Amino acid sequence: MGWHGSLLLWCAVWGAAALLGFGMSLAGLTKAQRTVRLTGRIERVRTPRHGGSRQGGISVVVSYRDPASGQEVTVTNDGERGEMITAAWEGREIGISHPRGRPHAYRFSNAPEEPSRGLGRPSCALFLVYVGLVVLAAVDRGWPWALIGSGGPLAVLGAVQLPGAVRARNDRLGRLAAMETVPGRVIAVLKDVSVDQDDGHTTTTITPVVSFTTREGTAVTAHCTSHLPDPAGAYGRDVTVHCTAADPADFTLDRAAEQRSEKWAVTVHVLAVAVLAAVAVAGVVFLRA
Repeated sequence: MGWHGSLLLWCAVWGAAALLGFGMSLAGLTKAQRTVRLTGRIERVRTPRHGGSRQGGISVVVSYRDPASGQEVTVTNDGERGEMITAAWEGREIGISHPRGRPHAYRFSNAPEEPSRGLGRPSCALFLVYVGLVVLAAVDRGWPWALIGSGGPLAVLGAVQLPGAVRARNDRLGRLAAMETVPGRVIAVLKDVSVDQDDGHTTTTITPVVSFTTREGTAVTAHCTSHLPDPAGAYGRDVTVHCTAADPADFTLDRAAEQRSEKWAVTVHVLAVAVLAAVAVAGVVFLRA
């Protein structure tokens, strides 16, 4: 089978996968649609042990109401239980989900989740069909079509998303400006060592844990992975924490750095759209040359 046949087969296979995925979504049969989504509340937070592991996140005890029986259920996040809880306080609402009919297979998320139609995988398959078509056009009609097919649609998509990115940037800057400043303390430094099975290379991950209390009296325990000099030797260090009053999980030790990062994000977005548009224009120019 030559290149042409291989590309046609690629598009056909992923196109069938996309159609199957969208069909299952319309029929309500995707994994996401068969998942029960609940809201849990943290009842107790266990203090991390200095020198321990970050695996599993901050250990918490969570309660939620079982919709089938109406009874209150208490669970923990010990073991592999979905998203890692990296910021915890008593009373925080988090997401709990489990397959329909299998409440023992529960998973955690850092926030309650809305019902999903399960369109992620079929959308990914559709994107792979698009990639195949672009390559097919380039093989059949010449390489300038690769520039047009890759740069043009992606530039349009980026331009459509740009106003939303600007609004998100402005909202984030507003939240950063309104953050309250409170004292905090590094109560533990976690250490994880992993060894690459292929070359034996050892990787060490250091995760400081900071504790602080908001002005409303909420005691927060959270992993702090950025803006902390010498994290390995930070145990017992006093720090200044900037946090959002409504959501203490949104905190930083360097508000100015976060503000600079947000301002750069939109600039990078604009540059990416400009580069993609230039790629598409170059394809048109070479096609006409």
